[in-house]
Amino acid sequence: MESPFPLLIAASGLMIVPFLVVSLTAFVKIAVVLFLVRSALGIQQTPPNLVLYGVTIVLTGYVMSPVIAASFQAMSDGGTLTTLPAPAEWPGMIQRGLEPVRDFLTRFTTPEDRAFFLSAAEEMHSATAVTPTDRDIFILAPAFVTAELTRAFEIGVLLYLPFIVVDLVITNILTAMGMMMVSPTVISLPFKLLLFVAVDGWSRLTHGLVMSYVGG
Repeated sequence: MESPFPLLIAASGLMIVPFLVVSLTAFVKIAVVLFLVRSALGIQQTPPNLVLYGVTIVLTGYVMSPVIAASFQAMSDGGTLTTLPAPAEWPGMIQRGLEPVRDFLTRFTTPEDRAFFLSAAEEMHSATAVTPTDRDIFILAPAFVTAELTRAFEIGVLLYLPFIVVDLVITNILTAMGMMMVSPTVISLPFKLLLFVAVDGWSRLTHGLVMSYVGG
């Protein structure tokens, strides 16, 4: 009778896949930016959440495809995985597969964030035999998420500014016309949508998000 431990390990690995997808990929920044755009436009339900998450997953898969390909190549040690390796080989495969992921995370983190989380980890593990390094996933992951959220909000500020200008102009016009009872939001929404469409907003936004991961 075969040992159930490999199956349990595989099942446990599948359970943490959603966490890895969110925390170790471009998902965080892309999702936050798309939701900020929707909020800036002033349309809270369009596009719906399902659509925005779908777009996020598609763009994340596109951005991460080179990393995924490099990980699989590293796991197969330059060859092709045709059969399931023995459980004893799994730790080595996982370590090789994580190297491209570490490279990706390192490219898009700041030295300051890495230094902070490394220093904090050294203090937390001071009573243990663990010696953290700035290449450890548990150091890179929080540094990466922090950096991604920072960049997402920086993009969000730039996206909000033109729509705030539209809101202010419409509000001033309505005030000058003595139409204080009319909601500026109702009037400004078509103009904000027109502005977004006129500048080819979706294409520019998706292109910009993808290109933000080129080079690094």
